[in-house]
Amino acid sequence: MKDTNEGVTVNILGKDFMVACPESERGALIAAADYLDKKMREIHASGKVIGTERAAIMAALNITNELLELRGRGGLSVDASQKLKFLQNKIDAALRWDAQPQQ
Repeated sequence: MKDTNEGVTVNILGKDFMVACPESERGALIAAADYLDKKMREIHASGKVIGTERAAIMAALNITNELLELRGRGGLSVDASQKLKFLQNKIDAALRWDAQPQQ
C-alpha cells in the first residue's frame, strides 16, 4: 500500500487502485482493502468461483453477512457502521472505475 498526498493506493488481487481518502480514514481504508483482498483470495483459492468480478461479489456478500451478524448482536457502533459505509462506497467506486474501458 502506498500513501500519497492525493490518496492511498491499495492492492487487491494484484491490481492497484487509487482511492481518495481523508488522512484520518486512511488506516481504516488500508485495513478494509487488506481484508477484502484476503477474502477474495480465499474465494479464488476455493476454486468454486472464477473471475475477479464474481469473486468481488461473493466477497461482498460474505462481508455483508458478517456485518449483519455483528449488527444483530449489537456489536457494531453507529460510527463504525458509517465508516464501513464510507469504505464500501470507495471500494465500489474503485471497482466501477476499474471496469471502465481504459483509453
